[in-house]
Amino acid sequence: MTLTSLRTSASRAVAAIDARTPAHRDRAVDGLRALALLAVPIGHWLLGGFTLDSQGALHNASPLSAFGFFAPLSWVLQMLGIFFLVGGYASALSFRRARERGTSRAEWLRGRLARLGRPVLGLTAIWAALIPVLHGLGVPWQTLRTGSTLVIQPLWFVGVYAVITALTPWCVRAARRFGAWSAAPLLGSVALVDFLRYGPAASAMPSWLSLLNLLPGWMFAYQLGVSWGEKRLGRRGAWLLLAGGTALFALLLLAFHYPASMVGVPGEARTNSHPPSLLVLALGAAQCGAAILLRDRIGGLLRRPALWAPVVVINLSAMTILCWHQTAMLTAAVPAASFAGAVPGLTTPPDTLGWIAVRLAWLPLFAVVLALTGRYARGFESPWKRARGGRRALAGLLAAGFTVFALGLA
Repeated sequence: MTLTSLRTSASRAVAAIDARTPAHRDRAVDGLRALALLAVPIGHWLLGGFTLDSQGALHNASPLSAFGFFAPLSWVLQMLGIFFLVGGYASALSFRRARERGTSRAEWLRGRLARLGRPVLGLTAIWAALIPVLHGLGVPWQTLRTGSTLVIQPLWFVGVYAVITALTPWCVRAARRFGAWSAAPLLGSVALVDFLRYGPAASAMPSWLSLLNLLPGWMFAYQLGVSWGEKRLGRRGAWLLLAGGTALFALLLLAFHYPASMVGVPGEARTNSHPPSLLVLALGAAQCGAAILLRDRIGGLLRRPALWAPVVVINLSAMTILCWHQTAMLTAAVPAASFAGAVPGLTTPPDTLGWIAVRLAWLPLFAVVLALTGRYARGFESPWKRARGGRRALAGLLAAGFTVFALGLA
């Protein structure tokens, strides 16, 4: 196939995607979701590195340990606030339409949770089957544990998102009554917990206290999204979120000395993201405000078929990207570590500027591997019509075994 014919085929595909898009489709919201989705693999691929021990096994490392001045990069790549914002917006609209059709709350929720659960089950079951095969081929157990940790790490999001999704009916009720102010108690809850764990009495606080931030911390942007979907959050509120979030973010960094990185840094005693601190909510508020204010402009740009087609593809592969992007990186790193040793930018310590330059060169390969994997893995996002009870039970058992292994419980 010639280059000209490839371009012609691509142009036809782009035009077909644009033509099949309903006129009422909110392209800006889809564009924001796609942007937040892409930030996840790019962030993990750029800020996640490895080191090799004397036995040739991989261990996790981060360039942020050596280059703290790269922390602002995490402010851009940490876009979960926008992801939860558009998730809340979409859930509010979906729930309203389901109720108008006469669909029960339980039926609506089952459908939403099944779409989240199937890809996770498929990923973890396949990894459970791969681990003994890889070890038999000579991959060290420590490498497999490191890889398993990376694979399961992004999946915390799915569990939190599922719980928040289950609360959508109450989020809608709160948004209709209080508007965007319904998110204020969530912000206050996180602020209180942060004061307790970082304030004057921090030494007397139990270690589990930070877990109280897990649900309200991520639910904050989701509640804003629900309010947006219910038309209770407009441009005035968006300006307040942008200005207030930016001011709070600066205050927490400069006056209260919160860690600058939005992601965990090995060796650091404090982290902003696991679970979320008030700094994450401040950033999320600013991002949500900016997203709402830019909605019309983004929607206008995405009227161009060439820009809209990639957004559609990314959204259709959302769970595949989230679940399999770490596997794409490991597909390159594990063979390199096991059979080639130190490979610059891949299995060498991320402690030089040269490592960063070489890692950037690896990103296209990770993206290609993810795209190839996605051709087959996307099947997990569809209903498992051919999978009978026995196969589903086996997949569940394998997934449970992988989780135990990844969490270091066995």
